[in-house]
Amino acid sequence: MHDFKNDKRFKGLKPLIERALLSSPTMHNGAEMKYVQEAYDTEWVTTVGANIDELERQVSKYMGKRSVALASGTAAIHLAIKLAAEKVYQSSTGISTPNGKGYGGSMLGKRVFCSDLTFDATVNPIVYEGGEPIFIDSEYDTWNMDPEALKQAFKLYPDVKIVVLVHLYGTPAKIQEIRKICSEHKALLIEDAAESLGATVDGQPTGSFGDYGIISFNGNKIITGSMGGMLITPDEYSYNKAKKWSTQAREEALWYEHEELGYNYRMSNIVAGLIRGQWDFLETHIKSKRKIYKMYEEGLRDLPVSMNPMGIVGISNYWLSCGLIEANSMEPMVRNGRSAVYEIVDGKSCPTEILEALNIYNCEGRPIWKPMHEQPIYSGNSFVKKDGNGRAGSNAYIKMGGSVAVSSDLFNRGFCLPSDNKMKFEQQKVVIDIIHRCFR
Repeated sequence: MHDFKNDKRFKGLKPLIERALLSSPTMHNGAEMKYVQEAYDTEWVTTVGANIDELERQVSKYMGKRSVALASGTAAIHLAIKLAAEKVYQSSTGISTPNGKGYGGSMLGKRVFCSDLTFDATVNPIVYEGGEPIFIDSEYDTWNMDPEALKQAFKLYPDVKIVVLVHLYGTPAKIQEIRKICSEHKALLIEDAAESLGATVDGQPTGSFGDYGIISFNGNKIITGSMGGMLITPDEYSYNKAKKWSTQAREEALWYEHEELGYNYRMSNIVAGLIRGQWDFLETHIKSKRKIYKMYEEGLRDLPVSMNPMGIVGISNYWLSCGLIEANSMEPMVRNGRSAVYEIVDGKSCPTEILEALNIYNCEGRPIWKPMHEQPIYSGNSFVKKDGNGRAGSNAYIKMGGSVAVSSDLFNRGFCLPSDNKMKFEQQKVVIDIIHRCFR
C-alpha cells in the first residue's frame, strides 16, 4: 500500500472523524420500531404475522403482481429459477402438473443466460438447480446486459429458455429491448432488481417487467430490514408454489407430509416490520441518493472521470454512485486474485489508488463488481460479447476487429463511492477532494 500520509499531494488532509459509508441502513425516528414492537407485543416473533401480510400487500400493489416475502433476495432468485425451470419443462414436454404439484425437478445440464457484471448471488442459484450459467457482456450505455450480446448468445445457444437480467447500481437496463429478444426466442425473463427498487421505465417499476422479478432488502439496499427479499410472481399458481416451497414444501395434512423438496426461506415477521416501516420512505431515500450523485457529478466534472450512467433508460434510483476513469488517464495497475499493485503517475490515477486513499482517510469505497466470467469458480463457463464468444478474445483478436469485454473494462477502470443517505455535505467534499488529489 502507498504511504499516503507522507505523500505531498495529501499534505494537510486529516482522516474523517466519522466514517463516510458506502450505503448503510437509514432508520426514521421509530417508524420501523412501531411495527417491530407490534410483533413483539403480540408475540408474533415468527415467520408469519401481520407485518409479512401487509408488506406483501404493499409490494404487490406497487409492482402490480403478487409478491412473496422471503428471507433474502438470493432465496427469491432461487425460487424464480425453479419456477422458470418448471414452466420450461412443461412447455417442452407438454406434461401438465397433476393437482398443481409441479415438476420441481433439476435443471441438470440446462444453460441459462445471465448478466456478467453482477454479484454472484445472481448466478449461484442457477447452479443450485444444476444449471449452467452463460455470461452476457455489458454495454457502456447502462453498464447492464448488452442486448446485442444477448442476440449473439441466442445464435450460439438457441436452446436456452431462461435469461437472468440485473439492473446494476440502480440503473435500469434496456428492459423493453431485452424482453422483446426473450419473447422472440420464447425464453423466460427473470429480472433481478435487487439494486434498483424504486427505479422505473415508462412509469413501470423495475422488477415487474420480467416473468419473475426479484428485490432485496439487504442491509445496504435503498429500503432495508437488515435482510429479506421479495419474489414478484406472474400468476396465482407461481405465488402459491413459491409460498409452499419456501415453507419446506409442507403438504396440507395434519402431520408433516412432504412430496417435494422445500426450503426454509420465509421472512421473519420482525424483519418484515422493519421493511414495512421503511416502505413509505422509499422516495425520500431516492431523493437523498440523487442529491449525492449530483454532487459527485459536479465535483468530479473537471477530472477524467465519468459517473455511472443514470437516466439513460427510464428513471434510476441512484442507489450507488460510481466513477469510471478515462482509459488514457489510467496509471498502470495489475490485479491478481486477491490484491493489486499500481504505479503512481503524475496526472493519472487508478481505482486501487483511489480506494486505498479513501480508506486511509476513513471513507468507504469498493471496486466495481468483478465480472462473473473472470471469477475462478466460473472460469470454464461461456462468456458472450456483442461480436460472439468472449472466451476467444485476446489483444491480437481485438486488434483484428474484435471488441473488448465491456464488463472487464468497467471493472478495471471503475470504483464505487460512499453513497450513504446519512453522509454529510462536508464528508462528501472530503471524498471529492481525495479523488482530486489522486490525479495531481
